[in-house]
Amino acid sequence: MAQMSDSPATGPFHGGRVAEQNNRFRRSFGADPTLPGRIVLTQGVAALGAAALVPLMTALIRFDDFTEDNDPFGLRDFGAFEIEAEGRAVQLYWKIDLFDADERFGSEAPDDPDRTRRVLTLLLPEEW
Repeated sequence: MAQMSDSPATGPFHGGRVAEQNNRFRRSFGADPTLPGRIVLTQGVAALGAAALVPLMTALIRFDDFTEDNDPFGLRDFGAFEIEAEGRAVQLYWKIDLFDADERFGSEAPDDPDRTRRVLTLLLPEEW
């Protein structure tokens, strides 16, 4: 059973359930129909071109390097990785934000997929 956690952004919720859902959303690249949401590429990531998409998706789906520094609440909602693009190593960040069903405000029930929409943003560090 998931323990109750407390996040400064959202208050009490089942953090273990949110972490599991975030992992499923990220690993499916947003294609899991039980977890509504979308993937967003910033202008810098989009400028890497179509050839960068496969290594980017592969790295994101396989990401499992969670630490106290990048995941202090255990929600599996942020990570950083490197891919080869345009003949050079490119550092990327990803972040999952949890919104209400209308994507206007933060979700009041982040562990309830019926009331939460995930937005996973892929960005370059300088776009943070």
